[in-house]
Amino acid sequence: MALLIAVASYGQTAKEVLDKAAAAVSNKSGITASFTLKGGQMNDKGTINIKGKKFQIMTPDVIIWFDGKTQWSYIRKNDEVNMSNPNESQLQALNPYNFIYMYKKGYNSTLAKKGNNYEVHLTATDKKRSVQEMYITVNPKTYIPTEIRIKHPKGWNTIEVSNLKKANLSDGIFHFNSKDFPTAEVIDLR
Repeated sequence: MALLIAVASYGQTAKEVLDKAAAAVSNKSGITASFTLKGGQMNDKGTINIKGKKFQIMTPDVIIWFDGKTQWSYIRKNDEVNMSNPNESQLQALNPYNFIYMYKKGYNSTLAKKGNNYEVHLTATDKKRSVQEMYITVNPKTYIPTEIRIKHPKGWNTIEVSNLKKANLSDGIFHFNSKDFPTAEVIDLR
């Protein structure tokens, strides 16, 4: 009964809010944003470029490229690149907007009000899902997600997102180019 009253007061369902959020961050040419990641031992800031399922992340310590299948992680202090094929949880931990591909299947969702924003709570319907629980805070005027909290076995990670802008991104920026890092050791972990 409380859920029905809450939904009626917002005039929307959690799925409708996430559908609008997904539309707000889905740009065929790409988007860029700034982020802050906090959780456990992590506290990092950087920028992210996204185009579909592809992304590039740049922080002071690491550059990560993902072309939709392969991920390259360049660790500056070691001058090494690790290649891998990440799972759902690893992708969600890196790309805060990966939820736009996850929420439609395998999750129950509820909608609540958090300050002036919407907060969608996702819980996995299958215990085998690598991401079991997540909160997504959405601006009700722009439908741009501003915070994503993800539960991991060791606790919660919080990703705060700002300065989201549409951009015209080349597919080439989502691949590691060895010519740009000629001394880097490449380690294939696939």
